[in-house]
Amino acid sequence: MFLIPRPSRRHLLVGGAVGSLALAATAVLPVTNAMAATGCAVTYTTNSWQGGFTANLTVKNLGDPVSNWTLGFTFPDGGQRVVQGWSATWQQSGSAVTGRSLDYNGSLGTGASTTVGFNGSWTGSNPSPTSFTLNGTVCTGGTGTPPPSTPPPTTPPPTTPPPTGTTPVAINGQLRVCGVNLCNQYGRPIQLRGMSTHGLQWFANCYTDTSLGALADDWRADLLRISMYVQEKGYETNPTAFTNQVNTLVDKAEARGMYALIDFHTLTPGDPMYNLDRAKTFFAAVAARNAAKKNVIYEITNEPNGVSWSTIRSYAEQVIPVIRAADPDAVVIVGTRGWSSLGVSEGGNSDEIVNNPVRADNIMYTFHFYAASHKDNYRNEVQRAASRLPLFVTEFGTVTYTGDGAVDVASSNAWLDLLDRLKISYANWTFSDAAEGSAALRPGTCAAGTFTGPSVLTESGAYMRDRIRTPDTFPTS
Repeated sequence: MFLIPRPSRRHLLVGGAVGSLALAATAVLPVTNAMAATGCAVTYTTNSWQGGFTANLTVKNLGDPVSNWTLGFTFPDGGQRVVQGWSATWQQSGSAVTGRSLDYNGSLGTGASTTVGFNGSWTGSNPSPTSFTLNGTVCTGGTGTPPPSTPPPTTPPPTTPPPTGTTPVAINGQLRVCGVNLCNQYGRPIQLRGMSTHGLQWFANCYTDTSLGALADDWRADLLRISMYVQEKGYETNPTAFTNQVNTLVDKAEARGMYALIDFHTLTPGDPMYNLDRAKTFFAAVAARNAAKKNVIYEITNEPNGVSWSTIRSYAEQVIPVIRAADPDAVVIVGTRGWSSLGVSEGGNSDEIVNNPVRADNIMYTFHFYAASHKDNYRNEVQRAASRLPLFVTEFGTVTYTGDGAVDVASSNAWLDLLDRLKISYANWTFSDAAEGSAALRPGTCAAGTFTGPSVLTESGAYMRDRIRTPDTFPTS
């Protein structure tokens, strides 16, 4: 749940400031095609704002196949710095920058390309670099050598084969973070849409083969968020039983082709460090058990509150290596300050994350909202942050932050239209029959065991089913 103090003048003033800053994030610099030497070509594009920018680089190998590569370039302005990168290991010395390949993208056949990138900062000016090297060879866009005396092979470079199924997992496969997006096995940005469970200690009978079949087939959901409370009679009372319950739901989601978002659901106390040892124990177990699966995403802390971003960041940098030791490829999602509001609910904004990001690859940052309580100032900050940070809305409601009340259709539409446009994935609170406005199912539904048909849906459930079951547009090339 997303519990915040009632709005005050301070919050409204903060929201106004965020809205004014949103305009600064929309400037896009021209595309620079670096045509500079034998064997490679690089395309460099940026999205810039005052003091910062996101750079995306497409590297194409035009020479002999390589198994590992190093990209090099020099910033034209001495005030430009790499802050946080993805899809490569980035280093900077003075104005010189290098990016080294990772395990999954190190092999580049002739004609093959890969996309990498980083968030950066600048003072003075932010011109684009115009010369790049690949393994020491200056990229001119051509090989600079005569054509081979024998015909080239007719077999194209290895590519990801087309999907063999129609479920979200069958189509998209292992996910990863590329730039500010969640990307599928083809390296293309996607959006997942689904539902969150309520507390497993209270609503276990809502998560059966029948109910999850309805979620996958009738709702056509891409995602099940498995909300495992740590306190409130949750994990801390019986770690083994709750870990087994989570693993069972991961299997049920996998069997139906849905992604499973494992939520370490902390709320009170708001300091994630209180549960650091429990988190390490839990994530070591579930990561080891599910490492071979392609449908698992890890959410390491639900709604931190009352603590600094540096505390949350420290927690993340201790928990993420535990997951990576067993499951190096899965996406990890980090909660943000102020009940995962990017700090807005505690008078802050996303700058604190951009300026001091978690030191780990393949991660995203959480944002939560409740549509009847959180409106334009929160939406403005999400739009501003989305060009600089990979975001995932792991929980939201169509009602107030208490989880109750009537559906705010206008605000819910504004939120979901924004998330759709930005390709930000989301999970709605909740797929349960709790006696509250945010529940998708009417009270008594889970005990009765029937989960399809309009008679079992609340106002929020009917609204969310209509939004989620619209066709996905997952790109495969």
